[in-house]
This record gives sequence, structure tokens and C-alpha cells, in this order.
Amino acid sequence: MATVQAVLGNLTVTERGILTAINTGASSLSFVGSGFIVLCYLLFKELRKFSFKLVFFLALSDMFCSFFSIIGDPSKGFFCYAQGYTTHFFCVASFLWTTTIAFTLHRTVVRHKTDVEDLEPMFHLYVWGTSVVMTVIRSIGNDHGHIRRLGTWCWAQSGRTGKVVHFITFYAPLWGAILFNGITYFQVIRMLNNATRMLVGMSERAYQSDARPDTKALNRWGYYPLILIGSWFFGTINRIHDFIEPGHKIFWLSVLDVGMAALMGLFNSIAYGLNSSVRRAIYERLDLLPESCRRWFPKSLKPRGQQQESELVSLKIEDQR
Repeated sequence: MATVQAVLGNLTVTERGILTAINTGASSLSFVGSGFIVLCYLLFKELRKFSFKLVFFLALSDMFCSFFSIIGDPSKGFFCYAQGYTTHFFCVASFLWTTTIAFTLHRTVVRHKTDVEDLEPMFHLYVWGTSVVMTVIRSIGNDHGHIRRLGTWCWAQSGRTGKVVHFITFYAPLWGAILFNGITYFQVIRMLNNATRMLVGMSERAYQSDARPDTKALNRWGYYPLILIGSWFFGTINRIHDFIEPGHKIFWLSVLDVGMAALMGLFNSIAYGLNSSVRRAIYERLDLLPESCRRWFPKSLKPRGQQQESELVSLKIEDQR
């Protein structure tokens, strides 16, 4: 993973081994979680709506980012470069896909536009194009004449210029995405809360219970920007500290850095992917199994009613046309 390459420095062999284990374990969880969302999209036709297609590409990016973070340090230089830059590419693509999801919600709910599906080619150009540009620019600051193994990661030696370039090509767009998502979801939640209050004020008491699931979904949307913040806050602090004091590594900060960043895919798969539509699709398949088998599965898989359709992925843009 992009952040792992900058945390090993002058750590001991034991500390590097601990970071290796943390990275492998956390990345494996992210790989399984994001892979599960990808598999659901491919297997369940009812999930192949535009809104969930964006979640699919987010999970796909997380899956590849986690995979290349797990595979370790190849013995040959070319594959070493490929691993380092591939993880950088897919990690950048991951948080850029979250901005397309936020943009889609904002354009549909706040601006009342119904043309978001027509923007899909622009989304791909924006995400994959920006990821390629950031990855290529990142290579400027790397000293490719010095490649060595540190733990299980491929390491391209970088000087002070390389650290600046890494921050510009990774952490700058990352926090730009966090800021954009935060502002966007705030506007979406504020508008829908105002609409809900107006509806309750003009309606009978019966309508108030109908609005509660929507409010619950809105509260969930408010946590989405916190995923990126939680995943990369410690990594950002670690990069700043490493820039100021390059010869001094803080082990506990490196542990939080590697662990939280590697769990980003798992966090995204739970927040964006495991919604009522996915649970309903799974439960419908489980319903075909014998009763003796169904009782072994958690009851939480069963959808709680059609009102849960207010979640992000069940946003039916086509119904507004």
C-alpha cells in the first residue's frame, strides 16, 4: 500500500515483522470485504443499478489495492516498481470513486438532475485518468537507482523531494476528496432533513413514522466522510512527522498508520456495500435453502421492510425521469 512504503525507515527487524503481519491481516480483511461486494454485483442482477455500479467500482479498486498490498516484495526490480505504483494507483482510485458517489447524490437530491447516468464516461475518465496522472507524477521524486527490500514491501528510495511529491500526489487529493465529500453530504443531509420536517409539519401523525427510516439513512450518510478520515489520519500525521524528522520513526504511529490504511477497503465495503438491497438479495437466495440451513445464518440479513430502500445504493434515479 502506498502508505506502507514510507513507514519502515530505521525500524528494527522485529518491528518491521509486526508491521508486515498487521498489513497482511488488515489488507486480507479488506480484500475479502471488497471482493464480497464485487461478487454480489456480478451475481445479483437486481443490484446492477447505476448507483450500485459506482459502489462496484469502488469495491473493485479497494480489492486490487488490498491484493497488491498483500503479495509482498517481488525479487525483480520491474515487478517491484509494478507493485509500488499499482497500489498507489488503486488507492487513489478508491477515494476518487467515493467523490463520484457523493456527486451523484448531490446532483440527484439537491440539484434535482436526472442525467447522472449519462456522466458515467466522465466519471471513468476522471477517476482512472487522475489516478494515472498522480501515479506517473509520483515517480518523479523516486530514486530508482536504489531498490531494496524492507520487510515484505517493495521500497523505492526517496529523498526529501520524493516525500513532497508523494504528499502532493496522494495526500493532497485524498484530503481534497474528504473535504468535497464532507461538504456534499452536509448539503444533501440538510436538504432532506428540511424536506422531512416540512412533510411532517403538513401531514398527519402517520407520516411521521414513515420519515424515521429516512432520517436513519441520512445519519448513516453523515459517517461516510469519516471513513477516509479514519483510514488516513494517522498516515497523514506520520508523513508529516517523517518529513520533519526523517531519522526518527514512531512505532505506535506506524502501527496505526499501516493498520487503519489497510482496513479502508473493509470500511468501504461495510458502509457503502452492505445496505438493505444487498441484504435483501442475499436473504432471497437463502430463503431457497432448507429451514435447517437457514437458521444458521444471522437474522440481521433479513430486510426490515421496504422503507430501508432509502439507503444510498437503492437510490432509484431512473424513477425520477
